[in-house]
Amino acid sequence: MPAQPQRLIGGYDAADTDRWLAEPGKSAARTPFERDRARVVHSSALRRLGAKTQVLGPGTDDFARTRLTHSLEVAQVGRELGKSLGCDPDVVDTACLAHDLGHPPFGHNGEVALAQVAAGIGGFEGNAQTLRLLTRLEPKVFTPDGVGVGLNLTRASLDAATKYPWSAADAPPRADGTPSGKFGVYVDDAPVFAWLREGAPDGVRCIESQVMDLADDISYSVHDVEDAVFSGRVDLRRVAEDEARERIIAQIRDWYAPALSDEVLVTAMDELSALDYWVHRYDGTRRGLAALKDMTSQLIGRFCDSSARATRATYGDGPLIRYDGNLIVPDHVLAEITVLKGVAAAFVMAPREDDPVFRRQRLILTDLVAVLYDRAELALAEIFAEDWSEATDDDIRLRVVIDQVASLTDLSALQWHAQLCGPDAGTEI
Repeated sequence: MPAQPQRLIGGYDAADTDRWLAEPGKSAARTPFERDRARVVHSSALRRLGAKTQVLGPGTDDFARTRLTHSLEVAQVGRELGKSLGCDPDVVDTACLAHDLGHPPFGHNGEVALAQVAAGIGGFEGNAQTLRLLTRLEPKVFTPDGVGVGLNLTRASLDAATKYPWSAADAPPRADGTPSGKFGVYVDDAPVFAWLREGAPDGVRCIESQVMDLADDISYSVHDVEDAVFSGRVDLRRVAEDEARERIIAQIRDWYAPALSDEVLVTAMDELSALDYWVHRYDGTRRGLAALKDMTSQLIGRFCDSSARATRATYGDGPLIRYDGNLIVPDHVLAEITVLKGVAAAFVMAPREDDPVFRRQRLILTDLVAVLYDRAELALAEIFAEDWSEATDDDIRLRVVIDQVASLTDLSALQWHAQLCGPDAGTEI
């Protein structure tokens, strides 16, 4: 019988705390997982999220969330949920803080533009870009011969941050059979991906990653609605109206395509709007804002508590880490989260898809890729110019340019575009 791995930190073993590049001599005052979290907190990539779009762009108002504030909220939700299940809270916290690091300027809109530009070299996906940043691009640790290995996080933290543990070629379809388009690794990052997935079942996420994913879903579904109500874009009384419900369900079908019937979605709307703390009317007063924030808090608790209870009912009270079990999310929780996503999508995100501002944003990123590719040696930031000089073919060079553009914030993308393409470029729609 093979020897069992030695358990070290809260049930995690030595393989879980391994790093791609060994770092001997580190102080034992912090655990490896505490060190992982600190590296993400101090990363330049995390700071840049403060100027990247979540749903409403930075500067839209003083209330709307950015990618950074969203990530901080995901980390708080995920840390508490993971801790209640026995996961190391720093592993979950690290994964939650890191989960959006690879997203480009202009939110989902920017991701669409870069995916089109990168279609011939394996595409662009924010989650795959996150892995690339954590293991290659973020300047922190280098091999003796000068190769960057990013933040050099532990295997457990990297695996937890991998929301989609497969390549584009291996991506499973959605529940309705359509392609998901979601993947977690580019072909040229396959070696480190294979390392971090050693011992993991193919295509299965560790429970810490599942907690991160649910915390993300909960946070953006609840907080996007909160931002939309505060800004006056959504009146939650409309969730009880037949016309609005049809619009929400149609949007869910178009964007999220879950295997949920109309009956299930309508029931979820009924249950949400019947909650004592549901804000049927927001008046903009301090008391009104307090009620809106209370609704947010209560919904987060509702979804987390239901999922924790369901998971414990399946697996018992012992600690759950890595591949000891799966997070059980009750059907009614999935339905209610999906409805909240549908509300924000139907009344905020979908209507702006053809707005000239959002078409211009996509054109700006497309322009930037083209001009930076043509003028790379002069225009790329020095750290990316070094990657360009070491590239051995055109596909690698294009990936370097996309790495550069993806790293920009909303504001710096606009500034670079004005400087490199002219202030009036990108206005032809």
